Amino acid sequence: MEKNKKITDFGKKYFKWQVPEYDKRERPKIWYILASALAVILLLFSIKTGNFLFAIIIIIAALVIILHDGKEPEKVDFAIYSEGVKIGKRFYDYEEIKNFSIIFKPRKDVKNLYFEFKSGIKHRLSIPLEDMNPLQIREILLKYLKEDLERTDRPVSEDLAKLLKL
Repeated sequence: MEKNKKITDFGKKYFKWQVPEYDKRERPKIWYILASALAVILLLFSIKTGNFLFAIIIIIAALVIILHDGKEPEKVDFAIYSEGVKIGKRFYDYEEIKNFSIIFKPRKDVKNLYFEFKSGIKHRLSIPLEDMNPLQIREILLKYLKEDLERTDRPVSEDLAKLLKL
């Protein structure tokens, strides 16, 4: 944990830590066998129905998964400032953010910070808290954002992605 009082272009820096660029899922061989079988079935279906665009999409998706699997996620910096939050090179002003929530369930290995954006186009931002103290993070964010107290669990989309190892 870094409590820095350094003033930057983004205001006062409260916290900074590193998070993985994305969650890398460990997939067993059976996952690849089932995914390959599903891809072949969908390819055959797309050829039979003459939907060649769908076949191209399936091939591209398979290539993306194969290329992505061989790469380890990079660590990116995440920081909370008085003017907003920064992940990697992208800065989000608090005016863009609708609310935040912190889900802390150590028994389920869940310790995440979530930001919902005012714009419906931007997706939810999920940040692992790593070794950070959730109470200190919450205390700072409450100065700038509304907390979503109704969120008590990880989003269903994250649970589904974890289950399907996506």
